Amino acid sequence: MSLLDDFISLIFPRICACCGNSLWKHEVIICTSCDFHMPRTNFHLEKDNPVSRIFWGMARIESATAYSYFNKGNKVQRLVHLLKYKDRKDIGIFIGEKQGLFLKNSPFFSTVEIILPVPLHKKKLMQRGYNQSEQFAIGIAGAMHVPVNSHILFRTKYTETQTRKSRFNRWRNVSEMFALRDHSLLAGKHILLVDDVITTGATLESCISVLSSVPGIRISIAAIAVTIH
Repeated sequence: MSLLDDFISLIFPRICACCGNSLWKHEVIICTSCDFHMPRTNFHLEKDNPVSRIFWGMARIESATAYSYFNKGNKVQRLVHLLKYKDRKDIGIFIGEKQGLFLKNSPFFSTVEIILPVPLHKKKLMQRGYNQSEQFAIGIAGAMHVPVNSHILFRTKYTETQTRKSRFNRWRNVSEMFALRDHSLLAGKHILLVDDVITTGATLESCISVLSSVPGIRISIAAIAVTIH
């Protein structure tokens, strides 16, 4: 079996998604060095943190966190790019599993009962073939042993990319863009709303606005990365 693995690795080399160097047999997706130097936020340990402050005065949430910092040219930007545009769904699941282990042991997230990924419009979903936030959610769910529901929250209209938009224009672009299929499934639940990257928080604010109509709901947020200005 080892010889077969070695033969396959010659044809399909296993390389680190961050640095491109070859992975050792015990390494998966990311090499040990890149994983060690990953710019993690550890915000799951802080109730008051830079991610939760993004939503102050905009949306009522329980807690918020991001796995890592997102900066132009850093390792995380490469990982997100591969996840979103290069069919690397495994990256989303991998990071989700790591994040899920943190959240499972956090006093602010351990009571989460259901995970909702920020949905893509069906047109964009058909173009890409998958929802990158859903892959992240799947990874978190596996580590936390909490179900994922990818259908109850959905987009009602197609919008252009949010890249390079100001906070106001992002908010206007996503305002009243989401809807729920069944309120009863979420009533009285602590839900975790997950996205890939938080920049202004406009998309998440729009989701929260819709979810807040559910009686007794408590909403927390987790993302792969956050840009802090």
